[in-house]
Amino acid sequence: MSLQIAVIDDWQNVARGVVDWSALDAVGQVQFLHDYPADTATMIERLKGFDVICLMRERSTFDKALLQGLPRLKLLVTGGMRNAAVDITAAKALGVTVCGTDSYKQAAPELTWALIMASTRNLLAEANSLRAGGWQVGLGGDLYGKTLGVLGLGSIGQKVAQFAQVFGMRVIAWSENLTPERAAQSGVTWVSKQALFEQADILTVHLVLSERSRHLVDAQALGWMKPSARLVNTSRGPIVDEQALVSALESGRLAGAALDVFAEEPLPVDHPFRRLSTVLATPHVGYVSEQNFRQFYAQMIEDIQAWADGTPIRMLA
Repeated sequence: MSLQIAVIDDWQNVARGVVDWSALDAVGQVQFLHDYPADTATMIERLKGFDVICLMRERSTFDKALLQGLPRLKLLVTGGMRNAAVDITAAKALGVTVCGTDSYKQAAPELTWALIMASTRNLLAEANSLRAGGWQVGLGGDLYGKTLGVLGLGSIGQKVAQFAQVFGMRVIAWSENLTPERAAQSGVTWVSKQALFEQADILTVHLVLSERSRHLVDAQALGWMKPSARLVNTSRGPIVDEQALVSALESGRLAGAALDVFAEEPLPVDHPFRRLSTVLATPHVGYVSEQNFRQFYAQMIEDIQAWADGTPIRMLA
């Protein structure tokens, strides 16, 4: 067996170095592709020669049209055990096996707190001032005694809440499925959706993207927030109505936003988030840590080996 294996969307050219891919020499040849996602026709041309494709989370969309255009494809391997960019039903119908990996669970909570702290203390403006030859340009905010609102108290939201307690913050939470009892188990106070937005000094989003959560943070919810409050989103871009957020920031209705995820990625070059002084934006790096990539790629190799041996593991389809 000599499989043609593609590791795609390796934008930072890091995939080759974080694990030892020679473990796959016995089953085929590995190629690393560094292009950004493209239209379906371009993606088909780029990928039509491969039997196995390794995906990094939700960078490229594998919908039915793309999958139908890749008749040679037999195995898709994605980072994580959930990838909304892959049409699992279509893959299954076309005989394509889809396997996933575990995730390093600390990366996103740590990035969330980096953004909370940097935004609160105005670090981007201060660092840029120093780099430009200047000195202090403003007053930073504070965390102790303030209220953190957690929208979604799952595994990531719980870790973010734990960090907040170390900083001496009051932590409140709400989601459609959250109960007061489950919130209390994490040392968090359950409140209503409106109360969450009204009381939070910092509102941080930790929901799975679904039709139910899409644009959950809309103009009404943003209107409930204090003018001094900040919104943080390291979950998924479409949970927030971006136009409503831009309007709130441009009008001064909201003090700031710290964002790692966007409705369209990579973020368009002319997007207001790139120019608004009250926005701290990073290019979806919440999962882009050395430990997480090592785990993703090491388990992708295991998935390919197991599939080649006829005993696939961590199957999604």
